[in-house]
Amino acid sequence: MLRQMILWLARSERIKKLISTMPVSSGIVGHHVPGEDTASAVRATEELIASGLHVTLDYLGEDTLDPERAEATVNAYLDLLAALDASGLARNAEVSVKLSAVGQALPEIGAKLSLENARTICQAARNVGTTVTLDMEDHTTTDQTLATLRELRKDYPETGAVIQAYLHRTEADARALAFEGSRVRLCKGAYKEPETVAFQDRLEVDKSYVRCLKVLMAGQGYPMVASHDPRIIEIASALATRNDRAHGSYEFQMLYGIRPEEQKRLAGNGEKVRVYVPYGQEWYGYLMRRLAERPSNLTFFARSLISKS
Repeated sequence: MLRQMILWLARSERIKKLISTMPVSSGIVGHHVPGEDTASAVRATEELIASGLHVTLDYLGEDTLDPERAEATVNAYLDLLAALDASGLARNAEVSVKLSAVGQALPEIGAKLSLENARTICQAARNVGTTVTLDMEDHTTTDQTLATLRELRKDYPETGAVIQAYLHRTEADARALAFEGSRVRLCKGAYKEPETVAFQDRLEVDKSYVRCLKVLMAGQGYPMVASHDPRIIEIASALATRNDRAHGSYEFQMLYGIRPEEQKRLAGNGEKVRVYVPYGQEWYGYLMRRLAERPSNLTFFARSLISKS
């Protein structure tokens, strides 16, 4: 019932306007999404880099079923990369791309179109001296996303992967991806998935995360530890030490607006920390879908406003 209500709210322009103008709610929005345009994203990136952090930027939008909209998303990334380059920020800022935003979900042509569009973004990123990471979405797209990743890495081996610890398959995927030069972001996962493919219990997800993290830290690739969980961060640091990993041979990743003081603390201790910055006009749908996928995130977002540490 709560999930259905949130999805209904996601379709309401009236509610969107109300939420974005109310003091508390606008704080929630601004705390997690810096703005709707390229200029806002670049300003946020500049501030984060000045604080000693790195950035990955996501132009919001997913489940695109219109080729023109997919092309518009590609152009938004090209504009962003050009702006990062012009501002001297590209060396410390990369981009994250959802394949469904660039056409993957289109009938018949989706796989081919999203590969071509992702290739265009990868080339533009390389031209300015940065990289692309392919975001992972729900489990029905995992195989296609990994297939696209393999194709992209033939020409752009620096392209990053994302795997989600709550899926039963992920430890095997971690082993397959833990090779030299492979950039792999490990997150817990935010989509609501059936128990046939995903762990449902929070403790089981945490255990899976640690198993996958052990594989990545012991491998030859470049692990990207995407978590705000203090226990996971502590375990990751211990595993890095155990595997003789120097600072900079792995990194921590956190969402924009979540535990910013912890981000700075880790960076101050010599760790590489990258902040995931979503932006764009689709911010409302983005926030509401995240809440619909897991209504418990309501507490997570509210808590982040109360505690900045």
